[in-house]
Amino acid sequence: MGHKGFPALRLILCIASFIVTLHLVNGDLSYSIPEEMKRESVIGNIAKDLGLDLRTLSSRKTRVDFEGTRKRHCDINLSTGDLITSERIDRESLCGKKPSCVVKVDLVLENPLELHRLSLHIQDVNDNSPKFKKQVIEMEISESAAKGNRFSIEEAHDADIGQNAVQMYNLQKNDNFILAVDSNKVEIVLENTLDREKQKDINLLLTALDGGSPQRSGTVVIHITVLDANDNAPVFSQAVYKASLPENSPPDTIVINVSATDADEGVNGDVTYDLSHVSDDDVNVFSIDDKTGEVKVTGVIDFEERSSFEMGVEAKDGLGLTSYAKVIIDVTDINDNAPVIYLKSLNNPIPENMSPGTEVGIINVQDRDSETNRQVRCSIQQNVPFKLVPSIKNYYSLVTTGQLDRELESDYNITITATDEGSPPLSSSKTVQLSVADINDNPPVFEEQSYSAHVTENNKPGSTLCSVTARDPDWRQNGTVIYSLLPGEVNGAPVSSYLSVNGDTGVIHAVRSFDYEQFRSFKVHVTARDNGSPPLSSNVSVSVFVSDVNDNSPQILYPAPEGNSFMTELVPKAAHGGSLVSKVIAVDADSGQNAWLSYHIVKSTDPGLFTIGLHSGEIRTQRDISESDSMKQNLIVSVKDNGQPSLSATCSMYLLISDNLAEVPELKDISYDEKNSKLTSYLIIALVSVSTFFLTFIIIILGVRFCRRRKPRLLFDGAVAIPSAYLPPNYADVDGTGTLRSAYNYDAYLTTGSRTSDFKFVSSYNDNTLPADQTLRKSPSDFADAFDDLEPPEVGTFQSTLLITMHCLLVC
Repeated sequence: MGHKGFPALRLILCIASFIVTLHLVNGDLSYSIPEEMKRESVIGNIAKDLGLDLRTLSSRKTRVDFEGTRKRHCDINLSTGDLITSERIDRESLCGKKPSCVVKVDLVLENPLELHRLSLHIQDVNDNSPKFKKQVIEMEISESAAKGNRFSIEEAHDADIGQNAVQMYNLQKNDNFILAVDSNKVEIVLENTLDREKQKDINLLLTALDGGSPQRSGTVVIHITVLDANDNAPVFSQAVYKASLPENSPPDTIVINVSATDADEGVNGDVTYDLSHVSDDDVNVFSIDDKTGEVKVTGVIDFEERSSFEMGVEAKDGLGLTSYAKVIIDVTDINDNAPVIYLKSLNNPIPENMSPGTEVGIINVQDRDSETNRQVRCSIQQNVPFKLVPSIKNYYSLVTTGQLDRELESDYNITITATDEGSPPLSSSKTVQLSVADINDNPPVFEEQSYSAHVTENNKPGSTLCSVTARDPDWRQNGTVIYSLLPGEVNGAPVSSYLSVNGDTGVIHAVRSFDYEQFRSFKVHVTARDNGSPPLSSNVSVSVFVSDVNDNSPQILYPAPEGNSFMTELVPKAAHGGSLVSKVIAVDADSGQNAWLSYHIVKSTDPGLFTIGLHSGEIRTQRDISESDSMKQNLIVSVKDNGQPSLSATCSMYLLISDNLAEVPELKDISYDEKNSKLTSYLIIALVSVSTFFLTFIIIILGVRFCRRRKPRLLFDGAVAIPSAYLPPNYADVDGTGTLRSAYNYDAYLTTGSRTSDFKFVSSYNDNTLPADQTLRKSPSDFADAFDDLEPPEVGTFQSTLLITMHCLLVC
């Protein structure tokens, strides 16, 4: 009992442990995807949607399981957490015609065990065309059918659902039927009556269309057989039939074939034949086949007893409608026996170098007739190099009449005709076949006098250039051609280092890659040799032309590429629009359109000031130069060739709008770069700040003057004493203590270089400066006295204050 209870207890503990470690996540995930997605397409990100840590997906052995199927429609990418398709998903095979197609997927994580339910809603796409059960629908309709009769057609089937299923039908336009479609069935309606005698078969094309995008369609051919009604009698092709019959014709010899047709069909159109108005003496001489209308010989035909026969023929259909015709047969006398030709001997084959007049065979001719009918003449056709020479009695020798050439004619079918002297004469023919044996008498001949091969440079070694073909009309080994290159040199190297030729096919391959810039063409010679004994050969020249590809970028000769120095062009200030300023000169090592160069300005200091000639490279002004234009102009020019794809090169052109270099205070660097652009922005901001501060200062000065008239004391402490000495507007100075001294002139200007902005300080020899420690005291009386001294030169005070402001801004 104890032994039996222990496993049960362990099972209970395991189940309890499983329940503890199992975590069911509330809320399933649902994804909607179209069918027929490519393999490894992303459905969604499981880690993101469920809030799982990507680092634990692999360690927890994350996987997907499917219910009720062995197929794995999707899988999980453990490195990204993406749920991806693992195979083609076909909604029709999964769910058929169900309006909703859902695939259940279990997402399982271990340690601890965690289960998530995923639902994949497979959306239908229009991947199936409407299809009829049969390619051809066979129908039979009587020609007596009334208008308005309806005939049902089996509907088309489309595996897709909804709008992607069959939505409409179209019937090809015809004279007899129209289409009627409702929600339950498809029918064709007889609009005009049928006439089997005019048209016994009608083919209608019915098309089924679905509503998908793009729209798909399926077609079926409706083959209608029109059934007959007996409304026509048989009609003979002729009213009188005439025939000529030789005497001694054997029984069952067909004399003539009469024919009557009935426009009806089936039983109504079945025609039978019979002889009518035949005398008792002629009943056993001829008979007629009641089905085919063949008139045959059944008795003995003797011209000496009877020279002609006349009889009637009746044609009757299945329901008794009849018609009649007359048959007249003339019997002719004949020469009963034709000559017979016998071949007694023949030399076969014969060599093609056989001399004319050589005997190659013996013929014997016999005729069983007598007297003149026994006399026989033998002849041979005129287009063969042979003739018949009469010999003893009825024997003839077959001899050659000219030189044979197997390459022109390898086999001869010689037809010998023997004709007797009968009236009419009889003749017979016999064909003798002769073969001509080959000798090696023709060298290989190339199909062309010379060959040309065109190859683009930078070709791959081993690529095919062209093919040479030589024909040798000889036979077997005498006509087998072997190709080889004649030894020679190309640019000082063996020709074999450039080309190779396939000895069997004549295909010429490139051994190396060619460079158009090194050489553009060369010529080699190819030999074609046969395998005869002795061998014969011939040569042909092959010219190889290397065509250019765009593998060289344009090279700019002027201006020279930038290094440690730069080149600057002077542009006169008085230059008018259209004036030539400079020129960009470039070359391209390629040729043709690959070397056609075009010039474009891709960046400039002032886009509207200069233009460049598209093909000349000449830089001209677009308009007159004005004072507002920047003195320093930087143009970045792109030079492109006309190859496919196009290659290009760029250069910088530095232009200085000045009449001479002496006008330029400093020429350090005119390169246009990002720092230059930033400095310009900073200067604009500083200018705006100065203007704003200036307006504010004017308002303050006006306020101070107004208040000073009423109050002799100023309101603020620590002001800097401003001397009344005159300072030019362009001068300012700053000492180490931050005070302004009137004895110094400051000429602040920027150099031509955009990377450095310096201040130039020029000091005067005047020492009338205010010491740094002489500042206004904080007592109101001292402050008022100081301003009393400053009262007369009000303009100087304003200018000094403005210079202080400018100084502060420049220092910043």
